[in-house]
Amino acid sequence: MAKSAFITIAGRTNAGKSSLLNAIIGEKIASVSNKPQTTRTRITGIRNIDDVQLVFFDTPGLHKPVNKLSEHMLNTVKESVSDIDAVVFMMDCTKKINEQELNLLKSLNSSKMPVILVLNKIDLLKNKNDLAPIISSLTSEITFQAVIPVSVTEDSGVDIVISEIMKLASESPHYFPEDMITDQPEKVLAAEMIREKFLMLLSDEVPHGIAVGVETMTERDDKDILDISAVIYCEKESHKGIVIGKKGAMLKKASTAARIELEDFFQIKVNLQCWVKVKEDWRNREGLIRNFGLSEK
Repeated sequence: MAKSAFITIAGRTNAGKSSLLNAIIGEKIASVSNKPQTTRTRITGIRNIDDVQLVFFDTPGLHKPVNKLSEHMLNTVKESVSDIDAVVFMMDCTKKINEQELNLLKSLNSSKMPVILVLNKIDLLKNKNDLAPIISSLTSEITFQAVIPVSVTEDSGVDIVISEIMKLASESPHYFPEDMITDQPEKVLAAEMIREKFLMLLSDEVPHGIAVGVETMTERDDKDILDISAVIYCEKESHKGIVIGKKGAMLKKASTAARIELEDFFQIKVNLQCWVKVKEDWRNREGLIRNFGLSEK
């Protein structure tokens, strides 16, 4: 009997949502970094276990909107928690619940949406006994399908999350091919891998003002080489110099790291060419947000 479940992974920025998605799928399909707001769009991951197909939506983190892009990101979250079977709500157990998190949880409870609470980063707790009052406080206000402490980075508890999600699957046809792990186009995956390297290497405001567009992605006929041409867009002329770095050092470092990951993911030698261009204040320009594929519309 074929079964399926559609699950949204939600929570505040930097709680580990993308890391959990990657761990469940078994492949890196969502950008991961220690910077907040790494995920900008809804990324779909697919995992088939026996006769059950699990379809996951990774969402941007809950945050206070500061520009049109962040407004689109929050609209993506709102859309992603409707017409689904359950929500996996991720929290960083080292931080107190904030107003946005609590409001979303109360809204989900009101709509009778099953919610699995995943308390991540338990490896960072100095005293594991601190978990009990955290769980008690949350469950006194919100009803959860399950509460699961995990450490995604240490792969601890992820299997329990999967088993709890499996319980929510219902009889249904499978909507994606058995060998498919994401519905994201290859160009989008490549762009996210490239952007992630700049997120990791750059500091302060610069990374959030970066968008990556993969212009071309073609495999050569005569050799097993994948040619990828990408443009890194930044908001200010001063940021362009930072992205390129002294004598091109930063651009080369990030491009090399991206190429290695692209080769590992696509299992082919990659020739990656990156250019840097300026699009002034693009995060507040609707047309550019749509062009970069970051609009929920």
